[in-house]
Amino acid sequence: MLNKIFFNQKVLSVAIQSLLGVSLFSSMAHAEDTQPEKLATITVTASQTEHDQKSAPATISVITQEDLAKRPVYDLADALQQSAGIHINTSSAYGRKEIKIRGLDSDYTLILVNGRRVNSRDALTSNYSNDFDLSSIPLAAVDRIEVVRGPMSSIYGADALGGVVNIILKKPSEQLETAFNYSYELPTEGDDGAIHKASAYIGGSLIENKLLANLVLEGVDQQAWRSEQSIYKNTDAAEKRKGFSILSNVSWLINDNQTLDVDLTHRSDDRKAVWNNYGLSFPTNIQEMDRTSVGLTYSANWNDINSRLRYYYENVDLMDNSEIITNLYKKTGDIQQTNHTVDAQLSGHIGEQHLVTGGAEFRKTELEHNQNLNGSASVNQTALYLQDEWKLDRLSLTFAGRFDDYDSFGSEFSPRFYSVYQVTDQFNFKGGIGKSFKAPSLSQSDPTYSVLACRGMCQVIGNPDLEPETATSYEFGGVYENDQFYASLMYFDNDIKNMIVSDGWRAGYRPKVMTYTNVHSASVKGVELESQYDVNDALGVKFNYTYSDAKNKDTDKELDYSPRHTGNMALDWRVNDALGLNLNYQYIGNQMLYVPAISKSQKSDDYHILGLSGQYQFNPSFTMQAGIKNLTNTKRDDVARSIDYILMGRTAFFGFNFKY
Repeated sequence: MLNKIFFNQKVLSVAIQSLLGVSLFSSMAHAEDTQPEKLATITVTASQTEHDQKSAPATISVITQEDLAKRPVYDLADALQQSAGIHINTSSAYGRKEIKIRGLDSDYTLILVNGRRVNSRDALTSNYSNDFDLSSIPLAAVDRIEVVRGPMSSIYGADALGGVVNIILKKPSEQLETAFNYSYELPTEGDDGAIHKASAYIGGSLIENKLLANLVLEGVDQQAWRSEQSIYKNTDAAEKRKGFSILSNVSWLINDNQTLDVDLTHRSDDRKAVWNNYGLSFPTNIQEMDRTSVGLTYSANWNDINSRLRYYYENVDLMDNSEIITNLYKKTGDIQQTNHTVDAQLSGHIGEQHLVTGGAEFRKTELEHNQNLNGSASVNQTALYLQDEWKLDRLSLTFAGRFDDYDSFGSEFSPRFYSVYQVTDQFNFKGGIGKSFKAPSLSQSDPTYSVLACRGMCQVIGNPDLEPETATSYEFGGVYENDQFYASLMYFDNDIKNMIVSDGWRAGYRPKVMTYTNVHSASVKGVELESQYDVNDALGVKFNYTYSDAKNKDTDKELDYSPRHTGNMALDWRVNDALGLNLNYQYIGNQMLYVPAISKSQKSDDYHILGLSGQYQFNPSFTMQAGIKNLTNTKRDDVARSIDYILMGRTAFFGFNFKY
């Protein structure tokens, strides 16, 4: 134990000395001051057409490669942690995470890769959250991440009630590019928790001006972390995780107007944790997921009409050895989910004022589950959508609508209207209204799908009569941007109906068979501020704050796991051409947490997280990073710790990047 404490202190000391040493070394470095001209950030997620942040018909944030390089990020949750309107919620007693946008549940956040949904939702019950999806793409392959806050079912269909996270991958270019990254981090208290992460990238031209390709490899090894904060010290506060990814994209430039892209991805993701089963037992949960996807995209431009036809295949193979359930079923879970998607889209101008985008989609999901299903289940979905972006001098109007038809529950229409008015060259008013929906999952809607509950003494089966959850959402505000300053202030209001809930045991009510029903309604409204100010070429400040009032309209009580106040601040200081320092602060306000031991929700106090990092560029090819996460060693309060929601303590990290 003493050796462990000494080693942790030594790692922390090395990290601090690295930052100080880099700072002293940089004071002797001299280089010509060259600052690149600031370019507008172009996004495509808000309308599937190109806009900058100020003119986009939605509230949108962009996380760039430069942003990701400033701190170690394990997966998508880490990358988004300090973004406006985002709350990364703990979803399990052993460190899994989920993304909540504007106070809405994580099931209302749609995750896309290049505009295509990533989905293992039917293979995993909601108790496991979407953590596997958040780790599905190697961050070494990411060009940028676009976050749309607000409903987007008018383009993307189900599940986009809260918003959309779209991961845009790097495209291969004619020029040869290679890169290698490595990072290491270690908590300074508790037992183990070390994380090693390494990635390699190569891309370039196979046939000049004709065939381009890239290849990304990424591996992550995280040891289980145990903390004195846990109620039972023999349980894991963070699970053991091993992951390996391989991703490749090949682009055939058929001619100046036509391109054929093929992309392949494979991810193995293995998890193991010992957790607390209400203090009655301490089961070991082991899950091993292999995810394979293949995408084929044909893009063409015909006299300024852009067209796209693509097919996307995703297979999720899950071995689920969650000890309690496995013992009850007397067999290990073998789950297969297969997703097939075909879509087509046309986009072009009609006259000078109208940019029209339309498309169609067919999606088929198949599920095999040897524990919960008697055989297999599938659901088919078809959709048509149309969008008109109408430009009237300084006023831009966006009208959109999508019709979805599911063979499991019927059809749903999702309209949307948005307007952007250019008051000056720097300032825009914007706002809109939209309807969105969340389709019942296979586990919720298929009557042959049965989940053991109540410690094996009851079961919850699907309900074929469920209606989709729907939301009507409003937002309005303003966006200001000049060469040095960006600010966005938005008001939002979401009215959600037909929320799907599972029945549960309570005093005097203990049936053997239960199901899901459409019961609750909820209201989530608030204000969101996002800003960035470049004081000069060397110093920049980012700030965001979200106030969210999330209530169950039936009971007039706060929704669980939804803090009213969240905020982030980051200070970026370019000391000179070689050295950059970053200080970041995060505030999470108090929130209601459900405590199973007392069968009710309790308020958990707010908390603050401070981080410090630095990067030193030795030459154009080699950069080193070092720093400390949770600098003040903040701990969550007794309510959070009573359900084993443990915040990882002070952690030192070190890494380097090599590119050519």
